[in-house]
Amino acid sequence: MKTLRFNLFAVAVVVLCGARVIAQNTVAIQTPNTDSQATPPGTTALPPAPMPPQSGTAGSLGALQEMTGCPCPTDTPPTPPAPPPYDGPLSERQNLFGDWGGVRSLLRDHGFTFNIYSTNFYSGVASGGLQDTSEYRGRMDYLLHVDGEKAGLWKGSFIDLHAESIYGNAINRSVGSLLPVSLAQALPNGPNSVTALTGVKFTQALSENFVIYAGKLNLLDGFNQPFTGGGRGVDGFQNTGLLFSPVLARTVPYSAWGAGFAVLKDLQPVFSLTVVDTNNTPTTSGFHTFFDNGVTIIPQLNIPTNFFGLPGHQGIIGSYSSGRYTEIDRSSFINPILGVGAPTSKSGSWAIAYSFDQAFYVAPDDPKRSWGAFGNLGLADTNPSPFRWAGSIGLGGSSLLPSRKLDSFGVGYFYLGVNNSLKNLAPRVFPVRDEHGVEMFYNVGVTPWFHITPDMQVVLPGQTQASSALVLSLRAKIDF
Repeated sequence: MKTLRFNLFAVAVVVLCGARVIAQNTVAIQTPNTDSQATPPGTTALPPAPMPPQSGTAGSLGALQEMTGCPCPTDTPPTPPAPPPYDGPLSERQNLFGDWGGVRSLLRDHGFTFNIYSTNFYSGVASGGLQDTSEYRGRMDYLLHVDGEKAGLWKGSFIDLHAESIYGNAINRSVGSLLPVSLAQALPNGPNSVTALTGVKFTQALSENFVIYAGKLNLLDGFNQPFTGGGRGVDGFQNTGLLFSPVLARTVPYSAWGAGFAVLKDLQPVFSLTVVDTNNTPTTSGFHTFFDNGVTIIPQLNIPTNFFGLPGHQGIIGSYSSGRYTEIDRSSFINPILGVGAPTSKSGSWAIAYSFDQAFYVAPDDPKRSWGAFGNLGLADTNPSPFRWAGSIGLGGSSLLPSRKLDSFGVGYFYLGVNNSLKNLAPRVFPVRDEHGVEMFYNVGVTPWFHITPDMQVVLPGQTQASSALVLSLRAKIDF
């Protein structure tokens, strides 16, 4: 009931604010403004969300421009570009349902931007794993970005809401892997069907170079390490090992109460610090367990680079938690580890990870079209973290075919080093080994709002009773 009241309250606030805008305004504001649509695959822009795993804080580049007023160190700031229109031919518009009869543009001009998309997976274990099977899994994501100043609040204020629905059957447990081979099928609450409000974030810009934020943070929102296709697994890579460093999985929750700040330079967050509740509460309000198991502290340094005259980033992210854990405690980023007894819990856990991305090509006529390399390397404690180290490397970005401007691709390899404490916990009941695999995908942009992605993975699962698995998937994503 607490979760229901919490969700209904947030939705009611949004609906009432939107109704107030429509009722009191019959003519849209004429001042041009940037849109906060999701960054397309292949871009080299930094991720738009406050915090990890592996990204900076604060909002998309367009949102940061709105937030700071003048993002450029010049005496006369340039006029921001007009937002892309919602309407247009069906084959060219950004969203299937267009402008909602003009209501969508009106709401955006007054600070309310909606993004709704559906992602559907048909996945199968073609050979190996724990069993040869196929499953259908679907999810809906509902996002609302509110520019507080345009909505009648104060300058530099922003509100972001994220709700999720998941249904069908996930393929993850049939593989025998420790990491979900499709992270998007595991969130927000494992294999169960559920609808939840996983993010309610309040952001305030105090200057052009400093922002603070607080609320119930969805820590994957906006994470988009260039050339991976994004941290959630709906546009690019699906395997958790290629989306961020899994050593963070023990200490970093998916959805939890927290607060932090970010230091910006030229719109890009170069340093951020976030403190969150250790309790992962994506499907509950979180009030009943509010900080009852300590806190997790997450600092991050992310430096833009320009090697060979092409954009890139070098980053370090760390985490320390004061909470008590065991090697088999549940995590949104790890498949359930069951049937291995009751190990003794330990207080305190840490992890540190290095990441990089480097563009090899940027289209001269469109800087958003690029491709390049990415990688991650992480280390964690020997206990209670289930993973001692992890690494990944790959290539990805916009299609190499000049005529396929909406397409993207990726090929990557990951390795997961399992801690000896987990290997020795119950070697007869639940024998485990190091896990590694390769993933390849090609994202076909049928229209700007409709993408189909064939995906293939070859994984040596961490569970030793599972043989090398060939996992095939067909993913369809529609932006409404």
